[in-house]
Amino acid sequence: MKIKICADSTCDLSKELIERYNVGVMPLHVALGDDDRLDGVTIVPDDIYAYYASAKKLPRSGARSSAEYKEFFEEFLNGGYDAVVHFDISSDMSGSFDNACVAAKELQNVYVVDSRNLSTGTGLLVLDACDMAANGISADKIAERANKRVGAVRASFIIDTLEFLYKGGRCSSLAYLGANLLQIKPVIEVKDGRMGIATKPMGRYKRCVDKYGEWVKCNCTKPDKTRCFVTHTKMDAGIAEQVIETVKSWGIFDEILETTAGCTVTTHCGANTIGILYINDGGDVS
Repeated sequence: MKIKICADSTCDLSKELIERYNVGVMPLHVALGDDDRLDGVTIVPDDIYAYYASAKKLPRSGARSSAEYKEFFEEFLNGGYDAVVHFDISSDMSGSFDNACVAAKELQNVYVVDSRNLSTGTGLLVLDACDMAANGISADKIAERANKRVGAVRASFIIDTLEFLYKGGRCSSLAYLGANLLQIKPVIEVKDGRMGIATKPMGRYKRCVDKYGEWVKCNCTKPDKTRCFVTHTKMDAGIAEQVIETVKSWGIFDEILETTAGCTVTTHCGANTIGILYINDGGDVS
């Protein structure tokens, strides 16, 4: 059986990984005012920084319609694939999953997985699905295993400033002011499909990044050693390299993949945002 693994563009896989694993990508809508664009196709993170600098506004993201999803899936089914397994950003963050499910119901052999995550938290599930497809596992079993692993994904990011979260209406003016005054660099964690603050290291950003790494390692209790992502937005020089070297020093993961966060994480968190993402189930999925 020939199976196509695909995801929406919020999975933040690099072009190299998309090509290496032959992942299909459904770009979501990103609107700069009245200018509607497609994530990763007609808009990239640098466009968001430029738009914010000039307009002092953030873009608005939008899900693809069920009709668009149906056309997306049909391209694979009509192009020689027997089945499709598709991953979407958490259903608590977007209507993408619901719209994809509507489309899947009108077709055969299309399985849609709610990643309950974003960025390479979703990407981890996507690459695991690619591994399974390469090993001849059926589409229904791939979706079943993915759904079981969703709760074990550990996705977190440390951010330098709450400015983008504040401008996007995701934190209060009081929290924004307090964080600036106290030099708090919040760690945002995805839990139960939603973003929340996990811990609040204080001080200079580089020092807080070190604390974040220690926090991640302490919570890395049963890692699947196959791979780990270090995913980030535009960073000050040397910080991403520092985090990658830190993760390598743990000697836990067989592969550490660096990716640049796409438009969704950039819009929420801004520059100098970096995360360490992995699956914490030891690869033992019963």
